[in-house]
Amino acid sequence: MRIAHVTDCYLPRLGGIEMQVHDLAVRQRLAGHDVEVITATQPDDGAADPAWVRRVRSAVGNPAVRAVIAASKAPQTLSARRPFDVVHVHASIWSPLSTVTAIAATRHGIPTVLTVHSLWSGLGPLPRVADTTMRLRTWPMAWSAVSEVAAVPLRQMLGPDVPVSVLPNGIDPEAWRVNPTPRDNDDVTIASVMRLAARKRPLQLLRMLREVRDQVSADIGIRAVIIGEGPERRTLQRYVARHGMAGWVSLPGRLERGDIRTVFAQSDLYVAPARLESFGIAALEARCAGLPVVATARGGVGEFVTHGREGLLAGDDGDMVRELAALIGSRSLRAAITRHNRTVPSPLSWAETQNRADQLYDEAMALAGGRPRSRAGGRAQTRTKAEVAA
Repeated sequence: MRIAHVTDCYLPRLGGIEMQVHDLAVRQRLAGHDVEVITATQPDDGAADPAWVRRVRSAVGNPAVRAVIAASKAPQTLSARRPFDVVHVHASIWSPLSTVTAIAATRHGIPTVLTVHSLWSGLGPLPRVADTTMRLRTWPMAWSAVSEVAAVPLRQMLGPDVPVSVLPNGIDPEAWRVNPTPRDNDDVTIASVMRLAARKRPLQLLRMLREVRDQVSADIGIRAVIIGEGPERRTLQRYVARHGMAGWVSLPGRLERGDIRTVFAQSDLYVAPARLESFGIAALEARCAGLPVVATARGGVGEFVTHGREGLLAGDDGDMVRELAALIGSRSLRAAITRHNRTVPSPLSWAETQNRADQLYDEAMALAGGRPRSRAGGRAQTRTKAEVAA
């Protein structure tokens, strides 16, 4: 199949959508499909893209404005090369390139899948206004979201006659298994991975960590490692310095996956402070590494973490402080959850994600009036990793 993944957000920017689109494209190319990524995100200076990544260039520096300019070129972008069998559009809250490309693809009769990677709840009347003005429910495309939590507001907006499937983020559970590093049983290390942006609530995490430190016995040493980069970094650094947390809280910045696994091997638990978490891929990676996960009960993390089994789920920040303090203070509770996470594999995997994507492509082809082709013609010719990278 010839597949186009369209996303406003892509590497080198780091985040859930960026990594998922890249990893899905790579795995589909390894399976022998002809896959391209079309994005408004600009590359790093001097960085060379593989031939299958197409960036809609713009001299505008502001990312939001650049995305709007890129959106105006969507029809030309789709027609620039030979037709695609399916266009897979990835949308967040602000996704002008993805939105306009979805409209253009359906008007051209190209089978189209739209996956929502964010929570559209909490946006007030905006989704309903968008549905009314753009008549979203009439678009002949296959709708999906990355979790049931993310699918609910989408279903409410589109109505009962438009099915919304769940296309979960993919993960290789075995790749996240780690060998724990021996350490002092009286010390507890907390890990967290996120984009340092306000919606991920890193500042609130620091505030909660201060409260946890006050509630936990002074005999227990606490260390926190908050991995990630983003616009809130300086605010976090000032907060850490102002409250004398530099001795036990570190902000190492953006780390590669291998380095994140090393941190997980040295950690005792993982915390995800975001309230509007549509999925929580970093939390799932930590769970696969064996770490107990502490997260909000309202987000997508709750779809793979059951309270008391894979981790602890909190209702609000005060509750999260109590759950963190309880987990830090109970070596036996940490050990029980860690043992479960290390011995019981996650049911989510790349095989499941790719299978569901194929089903959505078949659905999109049927809606466009064509014959499903995602598995037609037998097994695709596989590629090597070197061929995929070219």
